[in-house]
Amino acid sequence: MHPTLLETLSAWLLIIAFAISLIYELWRATAKAGASRHDSMRAFLVTNLWLYVVAVIVIVLLLMGVPVAAWVGLIFAALIVIVSVFYYNPVIMIERKPGLVDWIEDLVYTGLLFVVVAFLWLEVAGFALSSRP
Repeated sequence: MHPTLLETLSAWLLIIAFAISLIYELWRATAKAGASRHDSMRAFLVTNLWLYVVAVIVIVLLLMGVPVAAWVGLIFAALIVIVSVFYYNPVIMIERKPGLVDWIEDLVYTGLLFVVVAFLWLEVAGFALSSRP
């Protein structure tokens, strides 16, 4: 099993997005501890850690080229975008009293996930990227 170019690119974008998210959430849990109910190591471990575990599983499936990986990745990324837009931004972000770093992280993370959704939608629709003219 070999991953397609779109699956490989999607996996790398997920790696980047979740690395940024992990660093950001750990920063919020330590340097900003107590700023909101979402900013503590306990909140990180209870509410966020599972998401990183699932992300690693999706990334591994994509990089291995597992036949259903594109569908799994598409559904996962789409769900995270929906949660980000309809729950994280209007609820958690506002409770955190966001600054510039918070907004930049949110926009980059969500933007990368939008690109993953687009790539994997193309993949499941049967399109392929090619380097040929």
